[in-house]
Amino acid sequence: MIDLRALRDDPDRLRVSQRARGEDESVVDRLLDLDSRRRAALTRFESLRAEQKTVGKSVSKASPEEREELLVRAKSLAANVKEAEAEAERLAGELDSLLASVPNLVEEGAPEGGVDDFTVVEESGTPRAFDFAPRDHLELGEMLGAIDMDRGAKVSGARFYFLTGVGAMLELGLLTMAMQRAVADGFTPMVPPVLVKSETMEGTGFLGEHSAEVYHLPADDLYLVGTSEVPLAGYHAGEILPADALPNRYIGWSSCFRREAGSYGKDTRGIIRVHQFNKVEMFVYTHPEQAHEEHLRLLAWERRMLDDLELPYRVVDIAGGDLGTSAARKYDCEAWIPTQGRYRELTSTSNCTDFQARRLNIRYRDGEGRPRFAATLNGTLATTRWIVAILENHQQEDGSVIVPEALRPFVGRDVLEPVDKK
Repeated sequence: MIDLRALRDDPDRLRVSQRARGEDESVVDRLLDLDSRRRAALTRFESLRAEQKTVGKSVSKASPEEREELLVRAKSLAANVKEAEAEAERLAGELDSLLASVPNLVEEGAPEGGVDDFTVVEESGTPRAFDFAPRDHLELGEMLGAIDMDRGAKVSGARFYFLTGVGAMLELGLLTMAMQRAVADGFTPMVPPVLVKSETMEGTGFLGEHSAEVYHLPADDLYLVGTSEVPLAGYHAGEILPADALPNRYIGWSSCFRREAGSYGKDTRGIIRVHQFNKVEMFVYTHPEQAHEEHLRLLAWERRMLDDLELPYRVVDIAGGDLGTSAARKYDCEAWIPTQGRYRELTSTSNCTDFQARRLNIRYRDGEGRPRFAATLNGTLATTRWIVAILENHQQEDGSVIVPEALRPFVGRDVLEPVDKK
């Protein structure tokens, strides 16, 4: 949720942000109008209530001749106070509802435009030149006995899969490597719940434009998370954190679930776009003025993982129109996928400023002891999809796959060998 006081001081900032996102600018004037009317209604309510209290005190001191008139006045004021209070509450509700629909302010410097208007910040590594026809990750996974899509579909339906044998070992090794790296960098390891309440999902901004992606269990009014960002953001909801504890960094390992609504016909082969996957996610609470630098640190940690896995990738700065509701700025790292001849997203890191903290009421005390809203950030450090890039980039002509050196201690082998020599 955006800061209403900041909006009053600088409404043009939200107008610029809405333009960058391709959203309606008129929401600024609607917010300001509702805010003005709400404050006027609240002033009227408080004035009438003060008058009501004054008249009430006067009744006991009044003469018999004056008391009847004061009682009539008190009755009229009681009705007016009730009406004014109801009006102030109605306008406050409308204002809160409209505020909840407004996405975060885009950080200055982020590209404008939509999904195709990202800016390439840097490319790292050179895509490999194969002297044979490379196989895609699914063919390799089947040869290695690592991926079983057919039985996944039999058991659960389309876009489900089994990771088997070395496939399971590869994922566990990858995620364990990410967790250990993060813990060494000072993160607190977490295994969070993957079912959350509606207020947690709403507070993180995932029940607006992303609601079609979320699995909902109506009988329990619980939601399956698409990222451990959600429970980790809710972990300190309603709390005031010690200022000297910030930045507070968590690293969460969880299964994630996405409906992939609207993706019919996209990435139907293999495990690039699936309904269930595992992910190791960084999540940080920090001071708002330190959020920009913290964002760059999260990106650097993501890049170190990709470098150590010897994957060619590029860093892209996501345009305003492609940002999620909560993100003010987002960087993706996209790895080269040889059989597709293009880069595909492996990581995202977002600076959500104080947007989520306002919705979830997460604060800290500043140097003068005053409560202020914290900033929250998130970033992917490893996920199931990384298996796609590892298999395809490190494959050999016979279908074997060289395990990157940094990953070998976590997988327990140097090479993944085919189990099917066909």
